[in-house]
Amino acid sequence: MARFLNEDFLLSNKTAKDLYQQTAAGLPIIDYHCHISPRDIAEDKTYDNISEVWLYGDHYKWRAMRSAGVDERYITGDAPDYEKFEKYAQIMPMLFGNPLYHWSHLELWRYFGVTSPLGPETARDIWEAAQRKIKPLSAREIIARSNVEVICTTDDPADDLKWHIEIQKDPSFKTRVVPACRPDRALNIEKPDFSLYIGRLGASAGVEIKSARDLKSALALRFEAFNSLGCRAADHGLDFVPWAPADDEKTETIFQKALAGVALTPDETEAFKTEILFFCASQYARLGWVMELHYGVVRNTNTNMFKRLGPDTGFDAIGNGGKAQNLLSLFDRLNGVNALPKTLIFPINPVDNAMIGAVIGCFQDSSAKGKLQQGSAWWFNDTKIGMEQQLELYASLSALGNFVGFLTDSRSFLSYTRHEYFRRILCNFIGKAVENGEYPNDSKALEKLVTDISYTNAKEYFGF
Repeated sequence: MARFLNEDFLLSNKTAKDLYQQTAAGLPIIDYHCHISPRDIAEDKTYDNISEVWLYGDHYKWRAMRSAGVDERYITGDAPDYEKFEKYAQIMPMLFGNPLYHWSHLELWRYFGVTSPLGPETARDIWEAAQRKIKPLSAREIIARSNVEVICTTDDPADDLKWHIEIQKDPSFKTRVVPACRPDRALNIEKPDFSLYIGRLGASAGVEIKSARDLKSALALRFEAFNSLGCRAADHGLDFVPWAPADDEKTETIFQKALAGVALTPDETEAFKTEILFFCASQYARLGWVMELHYGVVRNTNTNMFKRLGPDTGFDAIGNGGKAQNLLSLFDRLNGVNALPKTLIFPINPVDNAMIGAVIGCFQDSSAKGKLQQGSAWWFNDTKIGMEQQLELYASLSALGNFVGFLTDSRSFLSYTRHEYFRRILCNFIGKAVENGEYPNDSKALEKLVTDISYTNAKEYFGF
């Protein structure tokens, strides 16, 4: 009997095995959206133990541990690192069917040479095996071993980008690390810290922001600064895609109310977000950037834990943010003034997959191959079944050969094995179709399809 994890993992037929081993496995990684720290790369962060690189900040693992009844002290609290690792090991047998089971074992295999299943009985041995290999695994070493060609971090337009400047000064580091702009706080006019943020953004841009026009000017200046450092994408994390057009006068009135601390109505909030999103998208088109729309998450649902731990700690959920008419109206308005950028759409609710497949087909043109695309299965959907369903609908409703493939969307340097996970699922998906007689067994065509989706399309789409 084959061991649990081997070179044929997730590959159920000969065509899939050949495609993965001969084509996909050796391709470089373009991680076009993630949340790792550019400072950690600049300073080449090192780790004292596996918990530091594996469990710190990983809200996927935290959520699973809470689901298994683990006390918070062993998750985000002050328990010793080995005890945190041990608690995670203890829940592993419970995670049948959860991608964490696969991801965790791929990470142990690729970075620590461990192929034994992690569990209560093996925790100590695996901890010690990892400790023997942890010291050389600095941030840059992990990136190099993972064959990562490009990393796009996620950066606020008010950030000074000093760590990106430091990285790009160092010719010895071969991976290209560029900022990706995340202007959410400039749109989130309903937040209590909006006026404080506007002051910070203005200081960063060298503009005193007193009006909505000033805000647009400041954003445009910061976009230029990002562009000078190689930025090729901007990302928006949206509760829902807004659509409530407003003229300049109404937008200004709303902006002034917010600066004065006056509460806004939901309609006013949506109108402001619509206009600033439209402005940003127009700028992305001018600069040749890709716009990424991540939408539909209900965030910070657990008030007690939000007060205790803050955001991004494992208390977000799938929402119902998908409104086809809003997307179509936004794209139509941008298209009408020749300002529709290349766009990736990431719905959190898999119910929206077919809708997105239909929407993107309405605005394709010859300016880019697959100008509008659905992004890879995101967050709660980057599971085996979620990826398969996304591939199935993408192939059914669009042109799968244009797809720009996977991204980690992670805060952990060990997450590059998720690209391997995706590539194995992709090759198996294609291999099944070939062996079922649904696609020709043409080795050159298949090699190109897998290479494009795994690597080449992202490189060309983003302009790397």
